[in-house]
Amino acid sequence: MKHLPKELEILHEDRDIIVINKPEGLLTMATERERENTAYFLLTDYVRKGNPKSNNRIFIVHRLDRETSGVLIFAKTEQAKHFLQENWQNFSKKYVAVVHGRMNEKEGIIESYLAENQNYRVYSVNNATKGKYSKTGYRVLKENEKFSLLEIALFTGTKNQIRVHFSENGHPVAGDKTYGTAEKGIKRLALHSMFISFIHPYSKKEINFKTEIPRYFHELTR
Repeated sequence: MKHLPKELEILHEDRDIIVINKPEGLLTMATERERENTAYFLLTDYVRKGNPKSNNRIFIVHRLDRETSGVLIFAKTEQAKHFLQENWQNFSKKYVAVVHGRMNEKEGIIESYLAENQNYRVYSVNNATKGKYSKTGYRVLKENEKFSLLEIALFTGTKNQIRVHFSENGHPVAGDKTYGTAEKGIKRLALHSMFISFIHPYSKKEINFKTEIPRYFHELTR
């Protein structure tokens, strides 16, 4: 894997898809400020094997926030991209997060309609016509006096959904400077895409990928 940076771990690659374990701090795709330090740019260089004239390319299927780590899928053909995006809501996606405080209910569902304001901040609204229905399931894996480690089932895929739902319920994700509080000593946003199960765009068989819970999450909830 000569053209792949050492921090990018490829979990699977075939003719149609590349699945990676994205490190925390890396953008999925370019922004106005950052063009090259992205998973998309690095993987494009990788599939071109250093040849800028190569026709090989990758396609973005979904995104993870810069601060979120974990399983991220890219397509290698336009057909694969369309298939995955069209069926995205039917696939199973699980995250792990460390949130502030202890949950009163150790297992539950959070539902709301999420909207975004002009400052790109997401929040819940009561009006179904003004927001996008969003559903998050969770269960507590372990807890201490200060934090809870949660396994989260993402039933819908609204922007910042997990971060907003837990923040609005009084348990912001640790390290969330946007929807929580900037607390000293927290090294990163404690949110990780741990598991995804989906139908392969070519074989039409179900495949899944699971990553380890980041060690830091266990350290926070010791």
